[in-house]
Amino acid sequence: MPERQLRMVRPDLEQLPVIAVPAEYELRTYRPGDEAAWCEVMNTGIGTDWTAEKCRRELTEREPFLPNGCFFVTKSEEAVATACAFDVQPEGLNAAQVHMVCAKPAHRGRGLGRLVTLAVLHYMREHDYTAAFLGTDDFRVPAIKTYLGLGFVPDYIEDSHRRRWSAVFAKIGERPS
Repeated sequence: MPERQLRMVRPDLEQLPVIAVPAEYELRTYRPGDEAAWCEVMNTGIGTDWTAEKCRRELTEREPFLPNGCFFVTKSEEAVATACAFDVQPEGLNAAQVHMVCAKPAHRGRGLGRLVTLAVLHYMREHDYTAAFLGTDDFRVPAIKTYLGLGFVPDYIEDSHRRRWSAVFAKIGERPS
C-alpha cells in the first residue's frame, strides 16, 4: 500500500496576512467553464492527464467543491495559478481542505502559490471554518516552505510521517515541530 501524502494543519484562521496581488496579476474565483484553463495549470504540476471532463467529474461536480472558494491568479486573462477549498472535514476539526495548489512553471517563484493559498484561507475564515488542512508530497519543498510560512504545521497521521517530516526539515534546514 503506498504511503499517504504528508498532511499539514493550520490550527486556526486568525491573524491571516493581508492578500496582496502583484501588479501584473489579478485574483478571481471560479467561473463555470473554467475547467479547461484549470487543467492547463494542473497539468504542469499535479499530474499530466487532466482534461475538462476529468476536472468536472473529479472536482467541480463533486459535493466537497466550493466554487467561491476556488481561486485563480490570471495574467492577461490567462489562468496561471490556482488553489481551492474543499469542504472535507477531518474528524474533530471544523476545517476545510486547501486543495489543488499549483502555478504554471513560468510563474513559479513569484509568490502566486502563497497568494492563492492565502485567498483560500481567507475564504475559509469568512465561511466559519476555524482551521485548515492540506496534503502535500515530500518532494514539494518550496510549497512546504510556503505552507510553513502561512502557519501550517505537520500533522503526523501515519507512523512513517515523523521520519518523512524529519527528512523534509533536513532539506530546508529547519527543525520539526
